[in-house]
Amino acid sequence: MHPLTRTARLAGLCYLGNAITGVLGFLVVRRQLFAAGDPDATLANLLAHESLARAGVALELGMVVTQTLAAVWFHRLFRTVDSAAARGIATFGLVNAVVGLISAAMLATAVQVAVHPVGDAAANVQVLYLVSDSLWGVGALFFGLWLIPMGWCVLRSGWMPRALGRLLIGGGAGYMVSAFLRYLAPDAQAVAEALAYPASIGEFWMVGYLLILGVRRHALNEPTAVRTPAPVAG
Repeated sequence: MHPLTRTARLAGLCYLGNAITGVLGFLVVRRQLFAAGDPDATLANLLAHESLARAGVALELGMVVTQTLAAVWFHRLFRTVDSAAARGIATFGLVNAVVGLISAAMLATAVQVAVHPVGDAAANVQVLYLVSDSLWGVGALFFGLWLIPMGWCVLRSGWMPRALGRLLIGGGAGYMVSAFLRYLAPDAQAVAEALAYPASIGEFWMVGYLLILGVRRHALNEPTAVRTPAPVAG
Protein backbone atom coordinates (compact mmCIF):
# COMPACT_ATOMS: atom_id res chain seq x y z
CA MET A 1 0.00 0.00 0.00
CA HIS A 2 1.28 3.46 -0.92
CA PRO A 3 2.31 5.50 2.18
CA LEU A 4 -0.12 8.30 1.29
CA THR A 5 -3.01 5.85 1.01
CA ARG A 6 -2.05 4.27 4.32
CA THR A 7 -1.90 7.68 6.01
CA ALA A 8 -5.29 8.63 4.55
CA ARG A 9 -6.91 5.42 5.76
CA LEU A 10 -5.43 5.75 9.23
CA ALA A 11 -6.79 9.31 9.40
CA GLY A 12 -10.17 7.99 8.28
CA LEU A 13 -10.07 5.21 10.86
CA CYS A 14 -9.36 7.68 13.69
CA TYR A 15 -12.11 9.97 12.40
CA LEU A 16 -14.54 7.04 12.31
CA GLY A 17 -13.64 6.16 15.90
CA ASN A 18 -14.28 9.76 16.87
CA ALA A 19 -17.71 9.68 15.22
CA ILE A 20 -18.69 6.37 16.85
CA THR A 21 -17.66 7.39 20.37
CA GLY A 22 -19.31 10.78 19.89
CA VAL A 23 -22.63 9.36 18.74
CA LEU A 24 -22.73 6.68 21.45
CA GLY A 25 -21.63 9.01 24.23
CA PHE A 26 -23.49 12.21 23.41
CA LEU A 27 -26.56 11.04 21.52
CA VAL A 28 -27.21 7.66 23.18
CA VAL A 29 -25.84 7.43 26.73
CA ARG A 30 -26.28 11.07 27.73
CA ARG A 31 -29.91 11.15 26.61
CA GLN A 32 -30.70 8.15 28.82
CA LEU A 33 -29.19 9.81 31.90
CA PHE A 34 -29.68 13.57 31.69
CA ALA A 35 -33.19 14.91 32.32
CA ALA A 36 -33.25 18.59 31.38
CA GLY A 37 -35.04 20.66 34.01
CA ASP A 38 -35.36 17.75 36.46
CA PRO A 39 -32.30 17.37 38.73
CA ASP A 40 -33.94 14.65 40.82
CA ALA A 41 -34.58 12.53 37.73
CA THR A 42 -30.98 12.97 36.55
CA LEU A 43 -29.67 11.88 39.95
CA ALA A 44 -32.04 8.91 40.02
CA ASN A 45 -30.89 7.88 36.54
CA LEU A 46 -27.23 8.00 37.56
CA LEU A 47 -27.87 5.90 40.66
CA ALA A 48 -30.04 3.38 38.80
CA HIS A 49 -27.64 3.12 35.85
CA GLU A 50 -24.22 3.75 37.38
CA SER A 51 -22.46 1.39 34.95
CA LEU A 52 -24.02 3.20 31.99
CA ALA A 53 -22.93 6.55 33.45
CA ARG A 54 -19.36 5.29 33.83
CA ALA A 55 -19.50 3.97 30.27
CA GLY A 56 -20.51 7.48 29.18
CA VAL A 57 -17.35 8.86 30.78
CA ALA A 58 -15.28 6.17 29.04
CA LEU A 59 -16.88 7.04 25.69
CA GLU A 60 -15.99 10.73 26.12
CA LEU A 61 -12.41 9.70 26.92
CA GLY A 62 -12.45 7.53 23.81
CA MET A 63 -13.62 10.54 21.86
CA VAL A 64 -10.67 12.52 23.22
CA VAL A 65 -8.19 9.82 22.16
CA THR A 66 -9.62 9.38 18.67
CA GLN A 67 -9.92 13.16 18.13
CA THR A 68 -6.28 13.62 19.11
CA LEU A 69 -5.12 10.83 16.81
CA ALA A 70 -7.27 12.18 13.97
CA ALA A 71 -5.73 15.64 14.39
CA VAL A 72 -2.22 14.14 14.20
CA TRP A 73 -2.92 11.97 11.17
CA PHE A 74 -4.73 14.71 9.24
CA HIS A 75 -1.70 16.92 9.80
CA ARG A 76 0.52 14.14 8.50
CA LEU A 77 -1.76 13.67 5.48
CA PHE A 78 -1.95 17.32 4.39
CA ARG A 79 1.33 18.85 5.60
CA THR A 80 2.87 18.74 2.11
CA VAL A 81 -0.24 20.38 0.60
CA ASP A 82 -0.38 23.46 2.82
CA SER A 83 1.67 23.39 6.01
CA ALA A 84 -0.20 26.29 7.63
CA ALA A 85 -3.62 24.75 6.97
CA ALA A 86 -2.38 21.34 8.15
CA ARG A 87 -1.19 22.93 11.39
CA GLY A 88 -4.60 24.58 11.70
CA ILE A 89 -6.33 21.20 11.41
CA ALA A 90 -4.06 19.76 14.10
CA THR A 91 -4.38 22.77 16.43
CA PHE A 92 -8.15 23.11 16.17
CA GLY A 93 -8.57 19.35 16.47
CA LEU A 94 -6.54 19.31 19.67
CA VAL A 95 -8.70 22.09 21.11
CA ASN A 96 -11.71 19.86 20.40
CA ALA A 97 -9.95 17.10 22.34
CA VAL A 98 -9.40 19.44 25.30
CA VAL A 99 -13.11 20.33 25.28
CA GLY A 100 -13.90 16.62 25.42
CA LEU A 101 -11.41 16.05 28.23
CA ILE A 102 -12.97 18.76 30.39
CA SER A 103 -16.46 17.44 29.63
CA ALA A 104 -15.37 13.93 30.62
CA ALA A 105 -14.07 15.32 33.91
CA MET A 106 -17.46 16.94 34.53
CA LEU A 107 -19.31 13.69 33.87
CA ALA A 108 -16.90 11.71 36.03
CA THR A 109 -17.45 14.17 38.88
CA ALA A 110 -21.22 13.88 38.41
CA VAL A 111 -20.99 10.11 38.89
CA GLN A 112 -18.82 10.59 41.96
CA VAL A 113 -21.22 13.13 43.49
CA ALA A 114 -24.20 10.86 42.79
CA VAL A 115 -22.59 7.88 44.50
CA HIS A 116 -20.97 9.88 47.31
CA PRO A 117 -23.20 12.95 47.76
CA VAL A 118 -21.71 16.38 48.35
CA GLY A 119 -24.20 19.08 49.40
CA ASP A 120 -27.36 19.00 47.30
CA ALA A 121 -26.41 16.02 45.15
CA ALA A 122 -29.25 16.46 42.64
CA ALA A 123 -28.47 20.14 42.03
CA ASN A 124 -24.73 19.53 41.79
CA VAL A 125 -25.11 16.65 39.36
CA GLN A 126 -27.47 18.69 37.20
CA VAL A 127 -25.06 21.63 37.08
CA LEU A 128 -22.17 19.35 36.10
CA TYR A 129 -24.20 17.93 33.22
CA LEU A 130 -25.27 21.43 32.16
CA VAL A 131 -21.65 22.61 32.13
CA SER A 132 -20.68 19.57 30.07
CA ASP A 133 -23.47 20.34 27.62
CA SER A 134 -22.41 23.98 27.37
CA LEU A 135 -18.81 22.93 26.72
CA TRP A 136 -19.96 21.08 23.63
CA GLY A 137 -22.18 24.02 22.71
CA VAL A 138 -19.40 26.61 22.73
CA GLY A 139 -16.97 23.99 21.42
CA ALA A 140 -18.89 24.04 18.15
CA LEU A 141 -16.69 27.02 17.27
CA PHE A 142 -13.65 24.79 17.03
CA PHE A 143 -15.55 21.91 15.46
CA GLY A 144 -16.25 24.36 12.66
CA LEU A 145 -12.75 25.81 12.62
CA TRP A 146 -11.21 22.37 12.23
CA LEU A 147 -13.32 21.63 9.15
CA ILE A 148 -12.44 24.82 7.29
CA PRO A 149 -8.68 24.18 6.80
CA MET A 150 -9.52 20.54 6.13
CA GLY A 151 -11.78 21.58 3.27
CA TRP A 152 -9.13 24.01 2.05
CA CYS A 153 -6.57 21.19 1.91
CA VAL A 154 -9.02 19.04 -0.03
CA LEU A 155 -9.40 21.83 -2.60
CA ARG A 156 -5.65 22.60 -2.77
CA SER A 157 -4.59 18.97 -3.10
CA GLY A 158 -7.17 17.68 -5.56
CA TRP A 159 -6.91 14.35 -3.76
CA MET A 160 -10.65 14.21 -3.05
CA PRO A 161 -13.73 15.62 -4.83
CA ARG A 162 -13.85 19.40 -4.88
CA ALA A 163 -17.49 19.26 -3.80
CA LEU A 164 -16.31 17.62 -0.59
CA GLY A 165 -13.88 20.44 0.07
CA ARG A 166 -16.55 23.08 -0.46
CA LEU A 167 -18.99 21.18 1.76
CA LEU A 168 -16.44 20.97 4.57
CA ILE A 169 -15.72 24.70 4.40
CA GLY A 170 -19.38 25.65 4.22
CA GLY A 171 -20.29 23.14 6.92
CA GLY A 172 -17.52 24.43 9.16
CA ALA A 173 -18.78 27.99 8.77
CA GLY A 174 -22.33 26.82 9.52
CA TYR A 175 -21.08 25.06 12.66
CA MET A 176 -19.49 28.28 13.87
CA VAL A 177 -22.63 30.33 13.21
CA SER A 178 -24.71 27.71 15.07
CA ALA A 179 -22.56 28.20 18.19
CA PHE A 180 -23.44 31.91 18.28
CA LEU A 181 -27.07 31.34 17.33
CA ARG A 182 -27.56 28.84 20.13
CA TYR A 183 -27.00 31.57 22.73
CA LEU A 184 -28.02 34.74 20.90
CA ALA A 185 -31.34 33.32 19.67
CA PRO A 186 -32.53 30.59 22.06
CA ASP A 187 -35.84 30.35 20.18
CA ALA A 188 -34.05 29.46 16.94
CA GLN A 189 -32.58 26.13 18.05
CA ALA A 190 -34.04 24.32 15.04
CA VAL A 191 -32.13 26.69 12.77
CA ALA A 192 -28.93 26.21 14.79
CA GLU A 193 -29.25 22.44 14.48
CA ALA A 194 -29.95 22.68 10.76
CA LEU A 195 -26.78 24.72 10.24
CA ALA A 196 -24.75 21.79 11.60
CA TYR A 197 -26.20 19.23 9.14
CA PRO A 198 -23.90 20.10 6.19
CA ALA A 199 -20.88 19.65 8.46
CA SER A 200 -22.08 16.20 9.52
CA ILE A 201 -22.66 15.19 5.90
CA GLY A 202 -19.19 16.42 4.97
CA GLU A 203 -17.55 14.61 7.87
CA PHE A 204 -19.16 11.25 7.07
CA TRP A 205 -18.33 11.71 3.39
CA MET A 206 -14.72 12.41 4.35
CA VAL A 207 -14.57 9.33 6.58
CA GLY A 208 -16.02 7.11 3.86
CA TYR A 209 -13.72 8.49 1.17
CA LEU A 210 -10.60 8.07 3.28
CA LEU A 211 -11.45 4.53 4.33
CA ILE A 212 -12.59 3.26 0.94
CA LEU A 213 -10.45 5.16 -1.56
CA GLY A 214 -7.83 6.96 0.50
CA VAL A 215 -6.88 9.51 -2.14
CA ARG A 216 -7.30 9.77 -5.89
CA ARG A 217 -4.85 7.67 -7.88
CA HIS A 218 -3.13 10.61 -9.55
CA ALA A 219 -2.04 11.85 -6.10
CA LEU A 220 0.19 8.81 -5.68
CA ASN A 221 2.40 9.96 -8.55
CA GLU A 222 2.78 13.56 -7.37
CA PRO A 223 6.08 14.61 -5.79
CA THR A 224 4.29 15.85 -2.66
CA ALA A 225 2.69 12.48 -2.22
CA VAL A 226 6.02 10.72 -1.72
CA ARG A 227 7.90 13.43 0.10
CA THR A 228 9.37 12.13 3.35
CA PRO A 229 9.60 14.25 6.49
CA ALA A 230 12.91 15.75 7.50
CA PRO A 231 14.67 13.95 10.36
CA VAL A 232 13.97 15.33 13.80
CA ALA A 233 17.00 17.00 15.35
CA GLY A 234 18.34 15.52 18.60
